[in-house]
Parts: sequence; C-alpha cells; structure tokens
Amino acid sequence: MELQLKIAGVLLIVLALVHVIFPTYFNWDEDLKSLSLVNRQMMGVHTFFIALAVVLLGLLCLTSSADLVHTKLGKTISIGSGFFWATRLIFQLFVYSDTLWKGKAFETTIHVIFVVLWVYLSVVFFVAALG
Repeated sequence: MELQLKIAGVLLIVLALVHVIFPTYFNWDEDLKSLSLVNRQMMGVHTFFIALAVVLLGLLCLTSSADLVHTKLGKTISIGSGFFWATRLIFQLFVYSDTLWKGKAFETTIHVIFVVLWVYLSVVFFVAALG
C-alpha cells in the first residue's frame, strides 16, 4: 500500500504541474475578458491554490506513506482524501457535460484518463485508510 501511495504522490505532483498550462490551453485571456476583474483573478488564484494543495498532498504521499497507512492521523487524512477524490470522480461523471468529450477522440481520451485517475486515487486512499 505504501508503494501505491508513493505512485499516487507522483501522479498528484504531475497533476499539479499540469495546472500551469491551463490558462494558455483553455485560452483564459480571451475567454475570461467578459468577466469582472475579481472573477478573472479568482480563476487564477483558485487554480494556483488547487495546484498547491494537490502538490502538497503528493509530497505527503511521497514522504509519509507509512504514516498515512499506519497512524490514526494518517488514516484520517487518507479517508478524507479518498472522499475528496471520489467526489471528484462523481463530478467528472455527472457534472461535466458529455458534449465536452463525446465524439471527440482527444477529449474522450482525456476524459477516460481522468476517470481512471480519480478511481485509482479514491481506491488507494480508501484502502490506505480502511485496510
């Protein structure tokens, strides 16, 4: 299980780093022009802090995998993380419109990769907490 948490840690750090390309890839400069300044800036600030939280969780997995499995606090963090990623999976499946990916090869591939990632992270953290 500790190995799985370390793998999850690497994946989380990669996920956090991917957030760097969001503004360019999603053309935020153009798409967000109609928003007020505070709303435009909130997109950037929230994206930064989501990425920071994800990288910190990844580092926690890499540096403290034994604690996440074998201590009460670690199990509490793991169960909370499991619920977090399971909730993210639910949003991936039921909140995002399927018109964003259906019939589009690249977008469908990304959708499937993220479904697999959210399932993997949910299972790893739940097993760490309950196993």
